[in-house]
Amino acid sequence: MEIRVADQRILLFSDQITPEDAKKKSWDKKMDAFDAVSKVTGFFSRPKDEDFELLYHEHRYQPFWHVVAKSKYVYDRTAKYQVPVAGPEVKSVTLQADDYEVLNGHVHVPVMEHCSQEESDEVLVDGVTGKNAPQLATYLSLSPQVVEGKLEKSVPPQSILIPPQARVSAIMRETLARMIKGIQADKIIEEHVEVTCIDLYYHPVYAYQYRWISKNKEAIVEIDGLTGEIRSGARVFSEYLGKVLDQNFLFDLGADAAGMLIPGGSIAVKVAKRYIESKRKDSKK
Repeated sequence: MEIRVADQRILLFSDQITPEDAKKKSWDKKMDAFDAVSKVTGFFSRPKDEDFELLYHEHRYQPFWHVVAKSKYVYDRTAKYQVPVAGPEVKSVTLQADDYEVLNGHVHVPVMEHCSQEESDEVLVDGVTGKNAPQLATYLSLSPQVVEGKLEKSVPPQSILIPPQARVSAIMRETLARMIKGIQADKIIEEHVEVTCIDLYYHPVYAYQYRWISKNKEAIVEIDGLTGEIRSGARVFSEYLGKVLDQNFLFDLGADAAGMLIPGGSIAVKVAKRYIESKRKDSKK
């Protein structure tokens, strides 16, 4: 079986929200980030702005993976079709010079089935949590730019680039496992699997960490840099500030995928062919 894999791409979304607008939005909605504390306090009296301070803020780019695959199988297989006869008086049937005995009111006719089977698979995976995130599909229509050179040169100097914790090799393994089928056939005419998309997207997020001074509580407000959506955050990523991503590592399918075995198929999937060849070329330079 030949498995074809698309060229890997990194795509970057540009901010649609300015830093000034993001900061104002976060300040206006800071109370909501404190959840139950803000609701109870707000019921009695709304605290003054002086009771809050901004501890930290960041502009970061968060990753997510988009992988699309399709498969097609064309094959022939033999089978026997049960055909009911006209009544109990029929004891045998002759079809094209062949005689078939009746069994339980049916004759069993051998046939050749000509089959065609096509399937597709699409996943969107949050690069930080590693969880499937189909809601990220709403970003795909927002015209990202393909990154041709170094990713860090395409973003503002003080922005944080978060490396994906979810490895693309693991995503590929699961995708190919769904696409590769154990076909029971007498003759396989076409057996084709293609990964048509392996894209790593980066989308902008503003994050603001506030302290409620009198309550000694801290909370994070996040502003989606594309949609302006406001939500409570769980953490900040200051440890990645100023660090450069190794873009070769992002798509390093070599060690994991070169010997990947699909359960039930015993097929070595050489999706790292381009990677291995490029390494050989590099070693000769």
